[in-house]
Amino acid sequence: MRKTDKKLDNQLRAVLTDVCETALKEIKGFVWITHLVDYSHFPKSLKVICVFDTNENLADFVSQTSQYNLELLIQKQLAKIAVNIKKINDHISYDTEENCTVEHNGKWSARLG
Repeated sequence: MRKTDKKLDNQLRAVLTDVCETALKEIKGFVWITHLVDYSHFPKSLKVICVFDTNENLADFVSQTSQYNLELLIQKQLAKIAVNIKKINDHISYDTEENCTVEHNGKWSARLG
């Protein structure tokens, strides 16, 4: 990873940590957030993964306006570090601890890799 990539990755982590702290307080079942990126194709390659505890809580979240609010929050936080993405929902996916446990024995590195 180049020095500029490392700096950008640290900025991404910081703004996504802010998103996570807000979501933990406001969204039932939300547990953590992460990102995947290929810096040679950034920002097109950026993928933000929002993780919930159960499929039921994720389904409840998706059925409400909370999903739009979270996506808007992510978009605003990214804009703070000059990462402007027009169709933010194309860069966000949702998953659950429940699915990872069933499909990958709880090994997120295998699930995300």
